[in-house]
Formats: sequence, C-alpha cells, structure tokens
Amino acid sequence: MQLTSRLALMNWLTGQGLTGLPENELLRGFCERCRAEGLELSRALVVIDTLHPIYEGRGFRWSDRASNESDAFEYGSTAEGDAAQHWRRSVFFHMLEHGHDEMVIDLADAPSLDFSQIGELAEKGHKHYLAFVHRFGENGALGLMDCLYSCWTTRRDSGFSEAELESLRDLVPVLGLAIKSAQQVDIARTLGRVYLGRGASEQVLGGRISRGVTERINAVLWYSDLRGSTGISESIGPDEIIPFLNDYAQAVIDAIHDAGGDVLKLIGDGVLAMFTGEDMAAARRAALRAEHLFRQNVTALNTRRATDGRPTTSAYIGLHVGEVFYGNIGSEDRLDFTVVGPTVNEVSRIASMSRSVDRELLASAEFYKGLDAAGRRYLVSTGRYALRGIGRAQDLYTLDPEVEASEPVTGSYERYLAG
Repeated sequence: MQLTSRLALMNWLTGQGLTGLPENELLRGFCERCRAEGLELSRALVVIDTLHPIYEGRGFRWSDRASNESDAFEYGSTAEGDAAQHWRRSVFFHMLEHGHDEMVIDLADAPSLDFSQIGELAEKGHKHYLAFVHRFGENGALGLMDCLYSCWTTRRDSGFSEAELESLRDLVPVLGLAIKSAQQVDIARTLGRVYLGRGASEQVLGGRISRGVTERINAVLWYSDLRGSTGISESIGPDEIIPFLNDYAQAVIDAIHDAGGDVLKLIGDGVLAMFTGEDMAAARRAALRAEHLFRQNVTALNTRRATDGRPTTSAYIGLHVGEVFYGNIGSEDRLDFTVVGPTVNEVSRIASMSRSVDRELLASAEFYKGLDAAGRRYLVSTGRYALRGIGRAQDLYTLDPEVEASEPVTGSYERYLAG
C-alpha cells in the first residue's frame, strides 16, 4: 500500500474515531479500504477487554465472505472452564507469555501447531496469519483493558508481502486507538448506568455534573426493604450473605426497570426508585406494575432458593408521590445524583409502617388519590396512621385481598396494569 493511501486511511480512522463510529463499522471500513488498495485481507478479528459487571471483554469480526457470525460479540470470564482452556491455547496467550508483540504464521503449518482456531482457518482457505498485541502503558490501562489483540489473514497463496506487513504495522495501531477510544466511552456509560442508575447516568454524562445543580420534579417514589433480612443474615454463613442480597436486589431492580422506573440508590437491602412522566396517573400505574412484577419475580426466586435449601424472603414496599429535588448533592469532591426532600423521607416511613400493619405494600393517600378510577378500585384503606417523624397522620392503602384471592379479579388487575 502506497504511503499516500496509508495516510488517507489513517486520516479516515482518526476522523471516524473522533465522531464515534461503532467499533464493528470501524473494522469493516478499515478492511474494505485495505482491499480497495490491493491488500487482500480475508478475515480480521479485534479483541479488547473492558470493565463490565458481566462481560470480560468485546470482540469485532470482519470476513470477505458472508457468514452467520456476528460482527460484534461479548465474552465472559476466561479464567475457568472451557473458555480458560481455549484462551490458553490461543496465539494471543502464547504471545503474552513469551513477550511477543507480533506473530506471523504460515497456515500450511497449522497441523503441526497446537493453537486454537488455526486449523479451522486453514480449512476455510486462509493461507497466512498475522497477529498483534498492542499493549497500553500504565496510564493508558483501565482495569483489565490493558492491551488490544488483533489478527489478520489473507487467502493469497503467497501470503502477505513484506510491504503489506509493514502497512499493517503502521495502520493497525491507529485502528486500535480508535477502538480503544470507543471502548472508553462505552465503559463510562456502563459504569454510569450500573452505579448511578439509568436516568442519573444520562444526566451526568449529558453534562449535569456541577455541584448544587438540581431541578424540582414531581415523581412517584418507591422504597422497598427486605423482610427479616437481618435475622436471615445472622443465620447463614458469611459467604451466603452477598448472594442472598444479590438475588433479591435483582428481583427488585428487574421489576422496576421492566416497568419503566429508575433505580436511584441501593441502601443496604433497601432500594429507592422513582417513576416520572407528564402523565402522573400513568407513572402511578407503572409503579403498581413494578410491584406486581416484583411479586412474580420473588415467587420464581423463592421456588428456586427453597429447592436449593436456601433461605427465602420477600419485601415491604412503600409508594408515595410528591415534589423532590433531583440532581447533584454533596461535597466538591464527592457528589451523589439523587432525589431529596420530605417526600423521600415519607416514602421510607411508609415502607417501614408495612411491618406494623402486616402488609407487603403500602401506598400513601397522595398516591391513591392520583390514580384513575379504575386503579383506585384495586386499593383499600388500611387505616389512618401517624408516621414517625412526620407531623400529620394520613390514610395508607394496600392492594385489595381479592386481587390475589380471586382469579377474575387478578386477571382484571393485570389487564389494568398492562393498560
């Protein structure tokens, strides 16, 4: 590839990397432009580790022939099982173990090499294989994301020429820089979503990061707390406490997200969430839908845990509606993007009152009054109560027992929630 062509491709990679072209599109555009300049690539694979609660990393593929392979994929831990064996037989692992940055393989030698996938590439007509490991410096690494792996093949019988190898040595680092940049943006979004919540993450990454920047909003607030979690934690082994909390947090958070809510904070075994929108009656219905989904999740979870001989529980849930301050609150070097205000205190008190009245769901009078007529039919008053720390007493509501006891009422309630 001529120098001018290499420079043009570098400029394209830089420009597309700055605009945020997805990694698979970067790889496809790179390979197609190489081929247009006479560098006959037949297959490419780029792999990079990441920071994610589930996945260890991501990979991107390109091929000169149609296939049913995805051009982007995510992979789990390579530390155990079949994945670990496959990784330890890979060319990349061999390069890391021996300190190599580059490795060229004539695929005619594949039968004599104990590397995973090499034989399969040879069987599919690829003739020459080039692999790179581009390591990041200490300041450029982010967790496990400390290098970029890539491999390239051609079907040409004579393989890559020395000039083509030189071209790829010049070009692949620029491609790697663009892919690394895209991954860092993705990591920021993942960390924001996981640790701040979906809505708060969008606000912070959208630029609302200044201390004290808040807005007044009306919101339906959810506060839930596990039943008997302290006693259960004291009765099980230390290694069981975190899996126990994680199981029930998953049941709560999945229900809230599936109903369109936003989880704001995890407080021990408690969860603070909110539902918003221009139609607050719809937001109330969404909160009830989340409560219903949570009960379904817990039923399935408790069946599984009981089968395994592990302790089970459920949760108390309080629902309330009111004005809150939503935004950045804290010190100059430690901020929290959350909600504050009397409504937040009240919803936690309502959830706590559930223990006293032996109801797993309690909703405030403000929540009840704002429901449409159809929704109010499914809630009944539990009486009037003075909440701890709250100056005024109020009626609290729970689901009509008929919702669980009568199949026709259950079906009617579920149709209302879906509405």
